[in-house]
Amino acid sequence: MLSNIDICTSFIEKAKNIVVLTGAGISTESGIRDFRSKTGVYQLAPETILSLDYFYRHPKEFYQFAIENLYHPDAKPNCGHEILAKWEEQGRVPHIITQNIDGLHQKAGSKNVIEFHGTMKTASCLHCGKIYSAEDMISRMQTSEDFYVCANCNTKRVEDRFIKPDVVLFGDAGEWFSVQGFNTILRHIEEADCLLVLGTSLKVTPFSTFPQYRERGVPMVIINKGDTPYNHADGTYVIQDSIGKTLTEIDKHLNEGSIS
Repeated sequence: MLSNIDICTSFIEKAKNIVVLTGAGISTESGIRDFRSKTGVYQLAPETILSLDYFYRHPKEFYQFAIENLYHPDAKPNCGHEILAKWEEQGRVPHIITQNIDGLHQKAGSKNVIEFHGTMKTASCLHCGKIYSAEDMISRMQTSEDFYVCANCNTKRVEDRFIKPDVVLFGDAGEWFSVQGFNTILRHIEEADCLLVLGTSLKVTPFSTFPQYRERGVPMVIINKGDTPYNHADGTYVIQDSIGKTLTEIDKHLNEGSIS
């Protein structure tokens, strides 16, 4: 009798267009906090601190929290990230759509990554669009009282030229929240012949709606330690274990040849 690993391996082996959805669970294996677990970021502060409203009202406090808790320049990709990059190179994985803002997929070598919730690597002036690196902002925090105000342009209201990290906050909209952005993502999912979901509870909208757009009969493999609303959906196969460990095992099976 085939195990769940064998079944999932057979789907991945046969697929030519695997779209991967990733969440915080793949990054926790690199030592990065998630948000909603018992040890997550929201245990340190309420969700409102990561809202657009809070950013406008308390930019200094917002930056202090964000740099300390959301920016992880020394974090390294784990074997899960590395296997996805390898599968992209092999032509198995044309697209990764991630909720994560840490850039670990790109560090591992993945090139076709949609950062649905943006990135902490850069920040932009809300008026002129001037881009600042996270390192620029840390330096400005240490040398300027109004470090979060762009000096490249001028506006009547100083708030209009605040420099905001390029992450999607509550009450905010990012690059991929446009009609064009959504349509691009949904087209990728509709064209997929396998959906691989890694480390996300699929409970945060609109990201949680994406699996609904896969074509009928397309298998979905979920590797996540917690439950998701899709665990019992048709054509869904669930492995509640470590992502790195599971992908390593699947990759080993792929290298050994076909699953009978």
